[in-house]
Amino acid sequence: MTHRSSAAALAVLLASAPLVPLFAQNAAKDLITPPQLAQPQSTQIRSDQMEMWSTDTETMGVFSGNVVVTGTNLKITCDKLEITATRIGDKAATVPTLEKFKFLLATGKVHIVQGDREASCGRAEVYPRENRIVMKEDPMAVDHGSEVTWVGDEIEMLRGERRVRGKNIQLLGPAIKDLGFDKNTPAPKAEPEKPVAAPATPNAQPAPVSPALPPAK
Repeated sequence: MTHRSSAAALAVLLASAPLVPLFAQNAAKDLITPPQLAQPQSTQIRSDQMEMWSTDTETMGVFSGNVVVTGTNLKITCDKLEITATRIGDKAATVPTLEKFKFLLATGKVHIVQGDREASCGRAEVYPRENRIVMKEDPMAVDHGSEVTWVGDEIEMLRGERRVRGKNIQLLGPAIKDLGFDKNTPAPKAEPEKPVAAPATPNAQPAPVSPALPPAK
């Protein structure tokens, strides 16, 4: 049997303090490069509307309208957030209880900020158990620390591996020093050519010397 709750569900979600930060720590940590460790903090989800329900094994939730997620070194804003988590507690209870997140889907003007890293897209699929995030619909990821930007059709970020994969990717990096010449600087003068000595003939024999003739009488 499926149980639904809309009034008390958000309070239950925020009450699961040891469980919700798993999203902040496992789902979106290390977007591009491993960040400095931050002190854990409670995770909060705010939205205009929310609904949660459960089956015997899973708890699902939908947050819509001005969704804001804040947690450990993390902030996500989007139009809609869908979550799926395994369920614990009394299966007959009306109010669901979360254990571990299995999947999160953020859609609509998704913006992710983590330290000096930012990412934006139209759709972000978060796989906490696989430690990866897949961004689609005009994704862009920026690492302000290294001045690197990725854009493409799809960007996949792997947690803790300092690894980014994608399709039709374009990388924008820091400027490279000008290796050309200054047009205002005169060209260097050419050095005069030095005469080249003729090479010695190998195994050369000295010319024979004719004996001196006696004077005529």
